[in-house]
Amino acid sequence: MNDDRRAIGAPTRELATWISGLKYEDIPARTREVVRIAILDTLGCGIYGYGTPWAQMLLAWARAGSSGKGEATVWGDKGPSLRVADAAMVNGSAAHAFELDDYHNAKLHAGAITVPTALAMAEKLGSDGKAVVTAIAAGYETMIRSSLASNPSATRLRGWHITGIYGPFAAAATCASLLKLDAERTAWALGLAGTQGAGTWAFNADGTMSKRFHAGKAVHSGVLAAELAAMGYTGPTQIYEYEDGGVLRAHSDDSDATLLTRDIGRVWHTDNNSIKPYSCCGSTHAYIDAALAVRKKIGAPWDAKRRVKVGLSNVVDVQCGFAYAPGSALNAQMSLRYVIAAALVDGQVLPPQFTAERMADPKLVKLAAQLECEHDPELDKLYPKHFAGWVAAEQDGQWVREDILNPTGSIDNPVNAAGVTEKIRGILPAAPVDAIAKIALDIENHSVQELLALAARKQ
Repeated sequence: MNDDRRAIGAPTRELATWISGLKYEDIPARTREVVRIAILDTLGCGIYGYGTPWAQMLLAWARAGSSGKGEATVWGDKGPSLRVADAAMVNGSAAHAFELDDYHNAKLHAGAITVPTALAMAEKLGSDGKAVVTAIAAGYETMIRSSLASNPSATRLRGWHITGIYGPFAAAATCASLLKLDAERTAWALGLAGTQGAGTWAFNADGTMSKRFHAGKAVHSGVLAAELAAMGYTGPTQIYEYEDGGVLRAHSDDSDATLLTRDIGRVWHTDNNSIKPYSCCGSTHAYIDAALAVRKKIGAPWDAKRRVKVGLSNVVDVQCGFAYAPGSALNAQMSLRYVIAAALVDGQVLPPQFTAERMADPKLVKLAAQLECEHDPELDKLYPKHFAGWVAAEQDGQWVREDILNPTGSIDNPVNAAGVTEKIRGILPAAPVDAIAKIALDIENHSVQELLALAARKQ
């Protein structure tokens, strides 16, 4: 083997060194706030997702193979019942179960990966709240930087689901932080995580459950990677950059490994995390904002005969611009046409819009089909730095158009802690939301066990 190939940069090791050395005091106040809000948001989404069929199937599978070793709690249950990897896997899938969990413009869902991982491992280890915040911050930053280095648009257009392929890195980083792995073992953990990464957008062909599974499987892979590394199981320490099988080259033709560690510790991409106010793909949220604004200007009830135009970037067109036909909830949640139609007619895009009856409503189906979707090259220049979009409707021979650069929930139009609390109250009206929020938003002064005790659903 040519030794020069081993001598080129070492971004994997540099990232591992940063993860292993990260301390709570190193994390800016704003980033800590983002992490605390993410804990609240992700936990609420996971408690809601616990009741979905796909989360229950995964839980049944995990329990069937369980040795009865209760290391960690499934959110919604009372007390630990599964090993860390299995509980975190179920919780990750539950958090991602209904398109309510947070997202980042690097085209990924970090909350559904890092928060279930951190809470499960911390529960086992008895880690304090500061350690939990530190681990989640490490996981978020690792996952986001992995995607940015890969180039999220290029990676997505190759068919990869970034949450699935880079989620294992986030879970491994989160666990490595809590397990206090040194830089060498953290590098092994990243290598073992990356070699397990998987997940493609083939679920869009028929709206299947596999997208919900990607988050959980990524969590499981990352926990397994870190626990094996802790035992001395080695993994590739050039998992990102190696020219023959490094993940960046494998996932993208336009990657840049230097972005993994550029300004790391000084620039926190985690701070740009987005909260979802709508129960659907984050790339559609600007369009929902635009549709609601147009609806407000023109007035309700909506006339389904009215012409409506929509501008799309190429990536959003490929991902969400497909012809809508009633099917699964995921199919509707990924359909730009359906969510715009729902926003115009119902004035909201929340779980009630994704019942079988509502998704098959003839008025919504017809309106979704009538939308005039067109490619807008200007949006290509903005996406994914800005999840931008526009909607225009005809009224009295004139066009009423709304352009949204950054949707509600983004860093430019944020949903704060109070907003997240109300979001969770809306989807979990019977839960002790205020008590959960009080602990989650002050986790440094509480234990994980206190928080999870409040998450138990009434049976």
